[in-house]
Amino acid sequence: MKILVLGATGGTGRLIVSDAVAKGHSVVALVRSTAGADLPGAELIEGDARNETTLGRAMDDCEAVISALGTGIGFRKVSLLTEATGALVSAMTRSGVRRIVCISALGVGDSRGHGGFVFDRLFQPLLLSQAYKDKNRQEAAIRASSLDWVIVRPGMLIDAPAQGSVRAVIDLTTINGGKIARADVAPFVVDQLTTNTWLRRTPVILW
Repeated sequence: MKILVLGATGGTGRLIVSDAVAKGHSVVALVRSTAGADLPGAELIEGDARNETTLGRAMDDCEAVISALGTGIGFRKVSLLTEATGALVSAMTRSGVRRIVCISALGVGDSRGHGGFVFDRLFQPLLLSQAYKDKNRQEAAIRASSLDWVIVRPGMLIDAPAQGSVRAVIDLTTINGGKIARADVAPFVVDQLTTNTWLRRTPVILW
């Protein structure tokens, strides 16, 4: 399958590209700059992920899109995900590409309040408030579309060796925070390209 990956140079994005290539997918990575973008096996296209025309060109002949775009910690209002997702949904609809797998986060949408006491009461409201508003808008745009979507909500991302297993849940009754390695998130995300297990659902994934 030929796929477009956004956010491919990030910590999780690089692992997604590597896993997708290893599984035999043809990968196109839209990057802000090709200089220093070391993504073996991927075709690199330079451009702005918020530009609908650029996105349409990048997804030429693609069958699916993975978005691993993210924003950092801070107090300033951010809108990268909102703008990029709006353009992406339009470009996909125009191009006839239907499958999108998007990485969001535990604490977004109806998973709010399940990140653990410190995260929910301190970290999210003080340091991630603007970023999570952006993620909420991103999720809303995808859910409102007619696309075949899967929104993956990882727990706290850590740089650690993969354990090779992921706990994916929709019922959050017993969920109160948790973590997962980027190395386990990547293969789970790539697998969503070819399975309908979580189609139009928002699984939280943890160890």
